[in-house]
Order: sequence, then structure tokens, then C-alpha cells
Amino acid sequence: MSPDDISILRNVVNAFGEVDEDAFLAFSEPWTEVQIKRRQVLTRQGETEKYLYLVLDGVQRAYYTHGEKEVTLIFSYAGSFAGVIDSFFLQRPSAFCMEAITAGRCLRIHYNDIQRLMQEYRSIETWVRMGITQVLSDTLRRHIEILSFTAEEKFITLLKRSPHVLNLIPHKYLASYIGVDPTNFSKILGKVRL
Repeated sequence: MSPDDISILRNVVNAFGEVDEDAFLAFSEPWTEVQIKRRQVLTRQGETEKYLYLVLDGVQRAYYTHGEKEVTLIFSYAGSFAGVIDSFFLQRPSAFCMEAITAGRCLRIHYNDIQRLMQEYRSIETWVRMGITQVLSDTLRRHIEILSFTAEEKFITLLKRSPHVLNLIPHKYLASYIGVDPTNFSKILGKVRL
């Protein structure tokens, strides 16, 4: 892993809570770099997630298939973690799929390495707990959006949270994320002042 990659990992780790220096050095060792191809499936529905990813560049999405329809659940991009988090930590089959929208580069760590590090370093165990708690908090906020907000409000909330996604992610996936068909998304895009 390059010094730049270690710096990115440190910044993302610190966003969830600091770990002591010895723990961070141990934590940074097992990560490996992987090149991701456009449309590459990282995790299939029904498979158990083996890796936690840190996105260095590129865009991925998690989606659920219901009949013929794909419903986009979440996006990951540079500086964020990716992977099917519940499948990873529970070691159960994934209810959804994770695929690359664009080619990219990620760091990844295996489940066994995370478990070992959590047992060896209290600060890593605390960091993981804080990260999972943040994911839960974000999921509950998203649940409120889905149940309460109009499509336009969902779109505005998405842009406030992540304004760069409009230029990174194809509109058909953004439409799926806010729960509208692409034609209605174009209408919303025309109405919302950016």
C-alpha cells in the first residue's frame, strides 16, 4: 500500500473515531489493493460478503432485485467504505448485490483479519462498533426519507448530503435511489434549482 493510500485510510478511519498508533499500524497491514472493472459484481445476492472495501476511486452501488426491477439502496465512492456490511459482520448471505458502476480502485480487508484485529486491539473493536453505529444511524435516516419524503425532497436531501453524485452517477441509478422512473427523474431534475 502506498503512503497516499495509508493517508486516505487514516483519514477515513479517523472520521469514525481514532485508533491508537500501534493499532492503526496493525490495522493498515492486511489491506490489499484491487482493481475493479466497470459492471464487476463485488458481492452477489445470496453470497456471504468476505471483504470490507475502502474506495480509492470509482463508484459502486448496492441494489436489491425485486422481480424484474432493481432498486438502488446505496452508493459508495472515493473516501467511503463499500461492501455488504451486514453480510460481512454477520457472515450471512447477502440480501442484495454490490456492483461497480465505473472502473475503480479499492483497498480491501478480509473478514478474518478484521475479527483478529478486533480481538487484539480494543481501539479497533471500539472503532468498528462506532462505524456500525454510524451506519445504523444513516440507515434509519434513509428509512425516514423513504417513508416520509416526496421524490423531490429525497433528491434535494441526496444533493445536500452528496452534491457531487450528480456528476458521478448515471441518472438512471439516481432515479432508482429516490424511487422514480428515469422520465420522472428528468422532470425533477428540471424543477430543482441546483
